[in-house]
Amino acid sequence: MGQILAHLDFLDEAIDRLSAEIEERIRPFAAQRDLLMSIPGVKQRVAEVLIAEIGVDMSVFPTPKHLASRAKVCPGNDQSAGKRRSGKTGKRNKWLRGTLTEAALAATKTKNSYLAAQYQRLRGRRVHSKAVTAVGHSILTAAWHMLQTGELYRYLGGDYFTHQNPDQTTRRLIRQLEALRHTVKLQPWEAVA
Repeated sequence: MGQILAHLDFLDEAIDRLSAEIEERIRPFAAQRDLLMSIPGVKQRVAEVLIAEIGVDMSVFPTPKHLASRAKVCPGNDQSAGKRRSGKTGKRNKWLRGTLTEAALAATKTKNSYLAAQYQRLRGRRVHSKAVTAVGHSILTAAWHMLQTGELYRYLGGDYFTHQNPDQTTRRLIRQLEALRHTVKLQPWEAVA
């Protein structure tokens, strides 16, 4: 038992030393780290890994799509001559992809956020892993824009998709109610009051 406790103390000391080393090396990029931490789901370690893996100079990537392609979180669409082949995203840069997955999973748990709403919207017609990858793609795209412009993350809110196109939302809800065998009669808001 004493040997196990000594080993745990050794590991705690190693973690403290490494954390101090990371803090020392990230100090020149503290402003960018704080900027990235404004994204839902991105905390200190995730921001540090993003900076370590993609850097802070976004002129290397002409568009966010180039960055997503490097991180292997871009949507796959491989079809030719009417045949669809595998649209897998690939396995390059597992540290960045793993970090984005971790951040995306955390973002899906946030309340009233665009990223959580995006996950819920995609989860209805895709599998969990593809929806999480799409949220990770959105986080990486936001990081590219934020590092490019130096602006904070803009919160779009959890109701972004319903307010973006209310007519489409109305039609979708009517279809759902009719599928449940309800008759729907719409009246303008003024007529109800």
